[in-house]
Amino acid sequence: MTEAPKPAPYTTNNAGIPVESDEHSLTVGPDGPVLLQDHYLIEKMAQFNRERVPERVVHAKGSGAYGFFEVTNDVSQFTKADLFQPGRRTEMLARFSTVAGEQGSPDTWRDPRGFALKFYTEHGNYDLVGNNTPVFFVRDSQKFQDFIRSQKRHPRTGLRNNDMQWDFWTLSPETAHQVTWLMGDRGIPKTYRHMNGYSSHTYMWVNGGGERFWVKYHMKTDQGIDFLTQEEADELAGTDADKHRRDLYESIESGDAPSWTMHVQIMPFEDAADYRFNPFDLTKVWPHGDYPLIEVGRMTLDRNPEDYFVHIEQAAFEPSNMVPGIGPSPDKMLLGRLFSYPDTHRYRIGPNYAQLPPNRPHSPVASYAKDGPMRYEPARVGAVYAPNSYGGPAADTERFGEVAGWASAGEMVREAYALHREDDDWGQAGTMVREVLDDAARDRLVSNISGHLKAGVSRPVLDRAIQYWRNVDKDLGDRVAANVNGG
Repeated sequence: MTEAPKPAPYTTNNAGIPVESDEHSLTVGPDGPVLLQDHYLIEKMAQFNRERVPERVVHAKGSGAYGFFEVTNDVSQFTKADLFQPGRRTEMLARFSTVAGEQGSPDTWRDPRGFALKFYTEHGNYDLVGNNTPVFFVRDSQKFQDFIRSQKRHPRTGLRNNDMQWDFWTLSPETAHQVTWLMGDRGIPKTYRHMNGYSSHTYMWVNGGGERFWVKYHMKTDQGIDFLTQEEADELAGTDADKHRRDLYESIESGDAPSWTMHVQIMPFEDAADYRFNPFDLTKVWPHGDYPLIEVGRMTLDRNPEDYFVHIEQAAFEPSNMVPGIGPSPDKMLLGRLFSYPDTHRYRIGPNYAQLPPNRPHSPVASYAKDGPMRYEPARVGAVYAPNSYGGPAADTERFGEVAGWASAGEMVREAYALHREDDDWGQAGTMVREVLDDAARDRLVSNISGHLKAGVSRPVLDRAIQYWRNVDKDLGDRVAANVNGG
């Protein structure tokens, strides 16, 4: 005998109270005024009016999923961090995004992609917040806000403006390496599944014996690197603006779970002082010949969130979430981000954002933080201050007391990094053009640069842009000049 279908649940208000109607407001007679006492109507309208939180200033358009990270190689000689110990499997959340576009922007604009990971470790959340490129446009957080504004919409017209972009880039030579990545094939990944992720920043690892190492992370896609041409990307921007979000969701939903293999580069602590260029400069890579890749483990994304807003829009990643065994480096961009990211979360989703489902650690919390808007977990620490005599937690200095820092000498100054013997802004970009790209990729690079420069870039900025590319590689710059001036 077939079991009768269960009746649909009845509608309630936010307090769980059954409502009288889904469709009709309370009025005086069928044509009379709506009554203020229809509290369910008021609740629905007020909730709707407050449905959006402010979008992220950068990385607004994105997608993500849950999964796990499994260690496949023993790197415990370099770090005591729990998630990187042999045999560990750690639950995690990943979010991918474009940088400059707003919530409704196309997934296929030429733009770097964010690659943010949250690991729910035994010692709290570890966040690795990077991009799909191993370098960035600027090396000092003092310039970050100006850079982002140059990539956003023009304040007078409200339109994206190539002239602003090239004006900033050509006046900031340190951008050359990243702009070469951006204008090349990896500037538009085929899907989120077909791109690598990088920490870009240098971090510190500390092992169980207190030895310190410098480290860079590389997340290599197991699906293989693939890209869209400018023409393919432009077509998709008009026909399927959510192409990358759709692809990630549908691949996981169908059981085709994407994965990435994590590698690291390890630099002995003492090497940094006289390395041939500054190893903490975010516009530089460490050549693999100097510091080869070491496999660590594999990340697999196998679970779509049950609600996009709750788990992805409210996800809060921050480089300051570093667990024991991991610390920062003297990278000036990283040090600025340690403040900037938590601060923007407090503004965007409130001071108690760490209690939201995607941000809640899977390990016990014993924090003296209390109160504030939307807090729902009490402190449960016996007292709300430290030190106290009532059983509140105390810092375990014996286990976690070491500071994952570096020795510093000198007065406080506002200046560039001290120069290393091979420090310059053009060298690595030129090496990439001449030695990494093949002829077809160089042809696409020239086409991409030229097309971008032809789209509204003013003459003085255009002249600087041509010289910019000649500084990277003279042949490349000459080809761009021929295309722009003769095309």
